[in-house]
Amino acid sequence: MYSISVDDLHVDHRLGRGEVVHAVRGLDLTASAGEVLVVLGPNGAGKTSTLDVIVGLRRPTAGTVTVLGLDPWSAGRELAPRMGVMPQDGGIQTGIRPPEVLRAYAGFWPSPADPDELLERVGLAHARRTTYRRLSGGEKQRLSLALALIGRPEVVLLDEPTAGVDVAGRRVIREIVRELRDGGAAVLLTTHELDEAERMADRIAIVDRGRLVTAGTADELRAGSDDVVRFSTPAELDAEAMSSDIGRPVARVGPGEYEVAAAPSPDVVAAVTSWLASNGIALGELRAGRQRLEDIFLALTGDGDDHDGAAGSDPGAPTRSGRGRRRGSRR
Repeated sequence: MYSISVDDLHVDHRLGRGEVVHAVRGLDLTASAGEVLVVLGPNGAGKTSTLDVIVGLRRPTAGTVTVLGLDPWSAGRELAPRMGVMPQDGGIQTGIRPPEVLRAYAGFWPSPADPDELLERVGLAHARRTTYRRLSGGEKQRLSLALALIGRPEVVLLDEPTAGVDVAGRRVIREIVRELRDGGAAVLLTTHELDEAERMADRIAIVDRGRLVTAGTADELRAGSDDVVRFSTPAELDAEAMSSDIGRPVARVGPGEYEVAAAPSPDVVAAVTSWLASNGIALGELRAGRQRLEDIFLALTGDGDDHDGAAGSDPGAPTRSGRGRRRGSRR
């Protein structure tokens, strides 16, 4: 049995005046105990709506979602002690200090973690006497993570856990995620930071316009990608002239980004760098070999622009007016 199972999930949002947004459109996801599943997708892909259903804040329009074998909508009270959730917005009183809020939350759980040990674990021992309003953005993220872990959960949902966190803080979060996985928890996290996704994920699911595009390990996602030579330059260059001179097709794939349609052999790399040198063009970055996760992500989801207002738009993201909608709650 999967710890998290999402089967043919549909989530519609009615915005008034008869307008309906299909935020999630037949999504399938699974996460097992002792596994880290990272869900990637552009803004408006339906990630927030999916998390809301998994947490039990929203009822699915259609499809089936189970967490630890239970329906999170109808069995929310039974599931709550077994789940840890880190939302993007903390919703914490601004005048409270980290130890105080952890002790308060500990009272909700039958067998909570020790608040002082947890504060050390997330690297906030130095901020014991600092009020929430005076914490940095990264420190607030660490405190939010600690609150998700206070109940010793079997399933952990982390929404953008490394957003706004410095390098040292990201390392701490990665270590905690590994500890959770090694301890047998199922961890599902969303992020826009692809490097972090590769570092933390056992499997990666890419979602776009409310549907699953692909899923697998990072190596499996790269398996279908071609070996290429990509390079960047500070200034635009004449790709057609370069193609003619080096005898291999060169295409512009983005601002200052180019791709050579040839296997990444030493001869091809030498031809690229020699041509740039002879034309007085500086080389920004050179990549030869299997595509990066970022390249695969962009190829599968388009340019990654916000799909707000499209069929896969997610009301948890900013609306056309620039204002976000709050997540709904059945309580």
